[in-house]
Amino acid sequence: MSSVRTNLLAYRGEHPQLAGPPLHFGAGAAIVGRVTLGAHAWFGPGAVIRADGHYVRAGKSLHMGRRATVHIAHDVYPTLLGDDVTIGEYAVVHACEVGDGCVLEERAVILDGSVLEPGVVLAADAVVFPRSRLPGGFVYAGRPAKPERPLAEDELAQRRAALRARGAAAGSASLPASDLREPLDASVFVANTATLRGDIDAAARVNIWYGCELDADGGQITIGERSNVQDNSLLRCGPGGRLEIGRDATIGHNVQMVDCTIGDRCLIGIGSVVASGTRVEDDVFLAAGATTLPGQVLTSGKLWGGQPARALGPLDERKRAMIAETIGTYCDYAEELKRVQALAARAARP
Repeated sequence: MSSVRTNLLAYRGEHPQLAGPPLHFGAGAAIVGRVTLGAHAWFGPGAVIRADGHYVRAGKSLHMGRRATVHIAHDVYPTLLGDDVTIGEYAVVHACEVGDGCVLEERAVILDGSVLEPGVVLAADAVVFPRSRLPGGFVYAGRPAKPERPLAEDELAQRRAALRARGAAAGSASLPASDLREPLDASVFVANTATLRGDIDAAARVNIWYGCELDADGGQITIGERSNVQDNSLLRCGPGGRLEIGRDATIGHNVQMVDCTIGDRCLIGIGSVVASGTRVEDDVFLAAGATTLPGQVLTSGKLWGGQPARALGPLDERKRAMIAETIGTYCDYAEELKRVQALAARAARP
């Protein structure tokens, strides 16, 4: 269980509290901060629970698939997970409450302030919009997630078992090693399970979080000052390609991006997919779960969302303030975790 010790990290002196050693802890998994975790947990490769700006409490027999992410909303919402919760590969549970026995399939997203009552199945790729309440006993699908039909007899147990079996099949996967062409600025924070390869240029105070994979692959990735790339996001270039992120931008959890341009002061929402050739102008908010078309232009000063993304309205002052506040919060998180990781690395030396 040495890998478990390596990736149990305190935040401002508060350590994760585990009822017992996890049944499995995949390569690159991480548990950070104010986490209280029940017995018999199972973590796939790259799975992340991060409780920095609030707390996470999880019951017994939690199962998190490969690159699944659990996080909080800073000083607003914790995350509460009941017993026997199953979270599929690349799914995100963010600042919400999930009841006993819920099954959250691959790439599902639950957003801030939502409540899933016990016994919900959230189908693959579904998105639960903020402050929603989903009663138990139903399969939910879509964006926003809506009841598709009542659960059949024994269906909850069957889908839980099937999802856990799919997770276990990927449980021994390894993560690629970092191979940077040039060292990064000394002020940059790179989480100890992130992977960076090739020609990557990150400006001062950039922060790149747990499970992220940035692969320039013969191209170049550039990230402007103070921008953040949140847990389990995948940023890739094709050979000779370029992926550029401006200043004071946020790339949310579990985002996928290829050969695109993101302007200054943008927020790319949780679980969104930004296609090759997309150009996101300055001051854009792309909603969670959105997708863009190859070569699409998202014009400045607007909220965009949907599949494919379309302009939903002007970017109001509340969302502009949210983008700015996120930048400061993440720089603070990064400063503290950079210190914690350095201490942990020194302690692990022979």
